[in-house]
Amino acid sequence: MKSKIFATLAAGVMALASFAASAADSLRVGTHPTFAPFEFLDSSSREYVGFDMDMIREIGKRMNVEVEFVNMGFDGLIPALMTNNIDIVVSGVTITEERKKRVDFCEPYYQAGQGLMIRVGDEAKYQKIEDLHNKTIAVQIGTTGAEVAKGIPGTKIKAFNTSAEAFMDLKMNGSDVVITDRPVIGYFLVTNARAAKGLKRQPMQFDSEYFGFAVKKGNTELRDKVNAAMKSMKDDGTYDKIYAKWFGESSVLLKLLRSSGRLNKFQAAVSFPSLPI
Repeated sequence: MKSKIFATLAAGVMALASFAASAADSLRVGTHPTFAPFEFLDSSSREYVGFDMDMIREIGKRMNVEVEFVNMGFDGLIPALMTNNIDIVVSGVTITEERKKRVDFCEPYYQAGQGLMIRVGDEAKYQKIEDLHNKTIAVQIGTTGAEVAKGIPGTKIKAFNTSAEAFMDLKMNGSDVVITDRPVIGYFLVTNARAAKGLKRQPMQFDSEYFGFAVKKGNTELRDKVNAAMKSMKDDGTYDKIYAKWFGESSVLLKLLRSSGRLNKFQAAVSFPSLPI
């Protein structure tokens, strides 16, 4: 009888060990793939692509784990992380003091900033941040743009699941402006020219910010492994290659812009950092 019990217990321990090993060999990546050029669904390959996607795939290789993407709404990413439904958030997340209270961030990997989208003809209306007081501002749910809008006195905020939906609301006169990341504005203007007709980026100075991958509070083991992988990527030039693929002079995007004659429009719409961090 004792031998049967021992055998049963042993089998159970082995099963748990096997499950733990399997879990340790995968990395569940939460993302909201509507944030081009950082993460989005390629219409041809039906795969998630973008700067963030290339980064985390390479990190997964260096950690010797299989990357599994979990598609969910942006506002659900941190709650999913806190309840262990995912292991890491990779979705153009801005590092803020408020978010630091809920999650731990890996080292920043991209310097970004907020931009302002307006309707053509409204340029004179919006010259400084004070001009946004008491206006209706469209944002993407859970983003830094939404937080910026909340800090502007008297505003009415309209929140959407994607930046593209916010842009369309602006176009249909449902809101006065959109606040979102500059690269997102630029990418939308040049890759959705028909939908973006009548819209433009209005230069306005917002604070600089940094993107970071988020892990569960206290998960220092995963954070340190990701940081080590990113450091090795920067040391051996892999980070620079991925950066150049999406933002450099030889990037697929810039080749498209040059061939279509829209490069100047893009450069006016968005300013990427001259060097990766």
